[in-house]
Amino acid sequence: MPSMFEGLQLPSTFDAHVHLRSGEMMETVVGTIRDGGADMVYVMPNLVPPITTIEMALDYQSKLKALEPNVTFLMSLFLCPALTPDMIIEARKAGIKGVKSYPAGVTTNSATGVLDYKSFYPVIAEIQKQGLVLNLHGECPSSSRDEITVLNAEEAFLPTLGMLHRDFPDLRIVLEHCTTEKAIEAVKSYGPTVVGTITAHHLSLTVDDWAGESFNYCKPVAKTPRDRIALLKAAASGSPKFFFGSDSAPHSIQAKQGSLNPPAKQAAGIYTQPFCTQLVLDAFEQGCQDGLLNEDQLTHKVLSGFLGEHGRLFYHQPMSNRQIILGAREIVQIPDLIAVDNRTVAIAPFRRGQRTRSLGWL
Repeated sequence: MPSMFEGLQLPSTFDAHVHLRSGEMMETVVGTIRDGGADMVYVMPNLVPPITTIEMALDYQSKLKALEPNVTFLMSLFLCPALTPDMIIEARKAGIKGVKSYPAGVTTNSATGVLDYKSFYPVIAEIQKQGLVLNLHGECPSSSRDEITVLNAEEAFLPTLGMLHRDFPDLRIVLEHCTTEKAIEAVKSYGPTVVGTITAHHLSLTVDDWAGESFNYCKPVAKTPRDRIALLKAAASGSPKFFFGSDSAPHSIQAKQGSLNPPAKQAAGIYTQPFCTQLVLDAFEQGCQDGLLNEDQLTHKVLSGFLGEHGRLFYHQPMSNRQIILGAREIVQIPDLIAVDNRTVAIAPFRRGQRTRSLGWL
């Protein structure tokens, strides 16, 4: 195992995009957040039912805090017709940080998502006025008529990103989990109010890695080698317009494998939470070995910026005063399963059975 980052000390990670689920799944995954080096996370609202009210968001936050009091949970609301401008005003007062938009039907629990953004303009205007963040799942629904598939759904969405930025130039917008070179270029082309998150798994995967491998299947899907290189270079650029959001999305093993009776498709989502910081650094290290990145560019400033400080700045959060250390102990093997005693949920983590560096807290 290469040791490029052996002994590296960094501020704790801010994971700007996590799925923590509910029930036993929540109880299983929340305890792994700090294992991956994060002590602040931005929580997605696409539960069943989705988080559509302030009361639901605060109740969810209190459950998360009870499970892990050493993590700061930043909360969001699900953009849906029930949301009103007055609710956005109250959300800001309650400390909720943003609103997440899912185009209808594109990913897990998004059936009640957005069909027409202009119908939400009064709410989006209030989001801008109140200084909240609009988080975009940047894909269009698949359509044979419009020749949109999982492979070009993100590219098809980019004109909508441009429209929203044009109509709300002061609105802070996050294009979540960028997967393509064109998405990276689009984010670069706009001002500082438009940023993009990048996941650990998209820094490693291409289409060939998930085609036929359900445990590498997520939405948006990983794209071409050229797209992966663009993500690596953006993440390693030092630009505050790009920062880490794992999109760690746990599903049971059964859901990831699909079902014949009753018929069910394989669930989209990759679980990276317990090793998220290490997985990013592994991808950077592999990028250097492949000649795609230069080791000299991966300075402490660049790494701490991508893994936490750029995101904290964008979300108006204080910088971390906690430190993590990489490779402080032995190299570890990623387990085949993550499970907790006395619970029925078992989850297969990303790169199960492979090795990565250890991580400790100072």
